[in-house]
Amino acid sequence: MHITILGKSPSWQDAGGACTGYLVQEAQTTVLLDCGNGVFAKLREAVDYSDVDHVVVSHLHADHCLDLVPFAYALTYGPRAGARPQLFVPPGGISLMRRLSELWGNADLVDGAFRITEYDPAASLALGDLAARFTPVPHYIDTNAVELTAPASGRRFTFSADCGPNDALVEFARDTDLLLIEATLTDPEPGELRGHLTATEAGEHARRAGARRVVLTHFSDEIDAGAQQAAGTAAFGAPVELARAGVVLEL
Repeated sequence: MHITILGKSPSWQDAGGACTGYLVQEAQTTVLLDCGNGVFAKLREAVDYSDVDHVVVSHLHADHCLDLVPFAYALTYGPRAGARPQLFVPPGGISLMRRLSELWGNADLVDGAFRITEYDPAASLALGDLAARFTPVPHYIDTNAVELTAPASGRRFTFSADCGPNDALVEFARDTDLLLIEATLTDPEPGELRGHLTATEAGEHARRAGARRVVLTHFSDEIDAGAQQAAGTAAFGAPVELARAGVVLEL
């Protein structure tokens, strides 16, 4: 399994970077996991967009799905128009995409460019040479952590999506080969409603899950990356890595 980090920024893009997007390739299957603002340009640097078989969206915040709009324009009007990847969105996603597209006068843009389906977070998906499953995690809107497994090798890749502290992710990521986990914050958010993790909390979740490899993501280039890595490493009890645009993670 090859996982290319297209973008790792939080809600605002790093300089020259993109928000959340990961390209996952296994044998003959290519999956785009989330498609936030700036991701489509990075996708084009990595592969031909018409070669994407499936797109999976963890939740419907702009930094995880907004570049479905330029992707849809390319699939509709570009020189390789006609390819229609499968697009899996959480419940409510079809309506949101139609409302968003309607702002530009074409409500059918996204669901005309993709074969769009709302997935059931309690079910699994067969994605060619990969399989996907989900678990809800706490965030400001309905959000799902995502696991992609290569049945041929048994390798597991777990993506936390955006989340506050929770036990569900720990169980979901139990003994995973790679945990890509958000570390948006340097300090916990005030109040009871939590939608993000600190690097220390990310490391603690990874340690409790027994993850074999840990990569911190969803942090801004405006914070001290070295301090984030050190905090995550201390909490995990072993070195953690930092997500960097363009890096390919091999499983």
